[in-house]
Amino acid sequence: MYSVEEIKELLAAFDGSKATAMDIQLGENEFLSIRQKTAAPAAVIKEYAPETVSVQSAAPVIAETAAPAEQIAPAAEGTAVESPMVGVFYSAPSPDSDPYVSVGSSVNKGDVLCLIEAMKLMNEVTAEKSGVITQVCVENGQVVEYGQPLFMIK
Repeated sequence: MYSVEEIKELLAAFDGSKATAMDIQLGENEFLSIRQKTAAPAAVIKEYAPETVSVQSAAPVIAETAAPAEQIAPAAEGTAVESPMVGVFYSAPSPDSDPYVSVGSSVNKGDVLCLIEAMKLMNEVTAEKSGVITQVCVENGQVVEYGQPLFMIK
């Protein structure tokens, strides 16, 4: 049988952990079952209404083409290496190691390009063809989706 203080200590340790469930057998036929609800981040949806502008003028109006507010980066040439699964992208085998590849790296078919951690397992992503890395599409530690481009190889 647990004392009230021991149960309080267990609850404090449970609350400070990432665990979502805990079952404790208190006696022969007594159990304590605790569950935490996990809150998923709420999606933010924004709607924009188009602005209408009316111009009345007796003189002819000459429209100027404005430069876009954001410059869109040109798409890198080559073949995309896509994520084979959902997980966390790691560019190096350990935090203090150099990345497997970077822009300009020459790779051969089968070379390891990165790791994706999924369900506490590290999965190697390898080059599907030989070539040169022209773009790294994600950042170290970023969560990636299935089919998301990771690298471009030319």
